[in-house]
Amino acid sequence: MNASAELLKELRIDRKAPPPPRKGLWLGVGVAALVVLLLALAAWWWLGRPGPVQVRAETAVAMGAGGAVAASVLDATGYVVARRMATVSAKITGKVREVLIEEGQRVEAGQIMATLDPIDADAQRDLAASQLSAARSQIASVQAQLREAETNASRLSNLVRQQLVSRAQYDQAIAQRDALRAQLATAQRNANVAADQLRIAEHGVDNTIVRAPFAGVVVAKAAQPGEVVSPLSAGGGFTRTGIGTVVDMESLEIEVDVGEAYIGRVQPDMPVEAVLNAYPDWKIPAHVIAIVPTADRGKATVKVRIALDARDPRIVPEMGVRVSFLEKAPPQSGQRKPGVLVPAEAIVEREGTQVAFVVAGLKDGVGHAQRRTLELGRPLGEDREVLAGVGDGETVVLAPPEGLADGARVKVQPDAADAGNE
Repeated sequence: MNASAELLKELRIDRKAPPPPRKGLWLGVGVAALVVLLLALAAWWWLGRPGPVQVRAETAVAMGAGGAVAASVLDATGYVVARRMATVSAKITGKVREVLIEEGQRVEAGQIMATLDPIDADAQRDLAASQLSAARSQIASVQAQLREAETNASRLSNLVRQQLVSRAQYDQAIAQRDALRAQLATAQRNANVAADQLRIAEHGVDNTIVRAPFAGVVVAKAAQPGEVVSPLSAGGGFTRTGIGTVVDMESLEIEVDVGEAYIGRVQPDMPVEAVLNAYPDWKIPAHVIAIVPTADRGKATVKVRIALDARDPRIVPEMGVRVSFLEKAPPQSGQRKPGVLVPAEAIVEREGTQVAFVVAGLKDGVGHAQRRTLELGRPLGEDREVLAGVGDGETVVLAPPEGLADGARVKVQPDAADAGNE
């Protein structure tokens, strides 16, 4: 009994014993606290960091080849024009069913711009297809008759040699065979004509679809669904003659009228500096394409074509422009490599060195400032020639703030539209 009692005592649960320590719980609490602390520090850094510095900027422009100083020998005014511009119309007269273009939309060559009502064209095509089917059926019928006539003529040829039939019967069979051969040739030609008519009818259906003749931008939308359009003017102003106007923006150039007394100063391939009336602070490099070999007796002027050396969406047809025809100084021996033109206010002195700040990684008007040490050339009006440190097309900060540091975030002000953002 004593042994049994001792065994029962060993099986009892001691409720006064302390619970085992829970080390995992304290470890988890510590990790969570560390994560919260890190998140708080990250939020403090993100919210407390300084915003981008507001700056003005402008694009550096390459100087002419040879690095010669360019002087204006003649100033003139003109307009931006497009060498490739087309008012697109349908080849046939018809009612517009759908117009698929809007002003400002870019279209590719062959893209559908509008469709006309195809009911008449579809009916003509179906009729031509039926005529072709009938012509081909006629060919099959004549071919069957011709096979029978050739067999009959061959049989009578053997019989006439044996003098079993008359020569007249044989001649009649030969004549019938030859007539059927002629009918077959006629039927085949009729089938070819019907096939040509079907192709023409299919072209008629295709003519109800108006396509862009080349890639460009739509500058005018001239028709609406339900209107009647025609390639020829019907008079009275009730019939449209076009669907829309497309301009190839890659063909833009400048046309200016130069007085006869000054045309001798202009030469082909002469460098030109163009300034749009809409953007008076933006100097666009250009050059003379050709001098049109005829004069306007009423205005006593000669037309000059000028090519734009820079392409930009801001340049649109019919813009007014002022141009300066430039003359290069004669090259000198040991001439330096040409640099870029940078506004003088973009160049500042830091620690005894001439520097400029270039905006890198520009996106949505925000980028990072990069400090560049400059090798300067000649002053050119309000600009300065930079031989090294800044490249063509790079965006430089105008009047950099004293506290602007290398790598600082900057935001280009909206009025600095000509600060390259490509």
